[in-house]
Amino acid sequence: MKIIAVAGTKNTGKTTLVTRIVSELANRNYKVGTAKHTHVQLDVEGKDTWKHRKAGASVVVGAGADETFFITHQDMSLEEIINSVEYLFKPDFLVLEGYKKAPYLKISTSPLDDPFTLTEVDVMKLDEESLRELVDLVEERSFGKLANINCGECGFKDCNEMAQAMVKGEAKEDLCVMKKTSEVLLKINGSPVPLNPFVNKFIKNTFLGMISSLKIEEHGEAKKIELLIQHESNR
Repeated sequence: MKIIAVAGTKNTGKTTLVTRIVSELANRNYKVGTAKHTHVQLDVEGKDTWKHRKAGASVVVGAGADETFFITHQDMSLEEIINSVEYLFKPDFLVLEGYKKAPYLKISTSPLDDPFTLTEVDVMKLDEESLRELVDLVEERSFGKLANINCGECGFKDCNEMAQAMVKGEAKEDLCVMKKTSEVLLKINGSPVPLNPFVNKFIKNTFLGMISSLKIEEHGEAKKIELLIQHESNR
């Protein structure tokens, strides 16, 4: 999943630009998700879902004929949002509105001093041809979550430096050795732990051997296997 952000000051056309980018990506047969950072309350006071949350529900799910939404009384970090969207819906692109400090490719609608900014756009003057050219660049230079291990195997000082090079068109995501060679992702409290090839292979083979006796055929081909070990305090 590739991630881009549209950032800028208030009333500079961020939402308009997001919708136009989403529309163009969808027209190119991509599955697109969006996330908007806002300072207003999203649930509507007096509605049933609001009453559920007011009564003490930590998460509320609203399910209708053609839509489902989740409300949680929690200020989720951007990483948590990205992980949730990727896990639940698996879009090709996630377009963020706001999040001007996010370490992903950005398109700004007002002056923004940020090394991840691809270009600044005057939304009112952006014609269809210019939009298509912009989305061409988004396709070419955007990237997904990096390992943030800062191993230096890509030739850059750290993952941030590599990400900035990708925005400039000076690097490709496949330079990330951890993404290419690591079949196992180990995280502790949300932070990735680097694994050398031996440990990577050892964990993979040991775990696959352990579950080989289980009846997992009913779940289909095992393209992705996840194991979560929770501390007693979180149970």
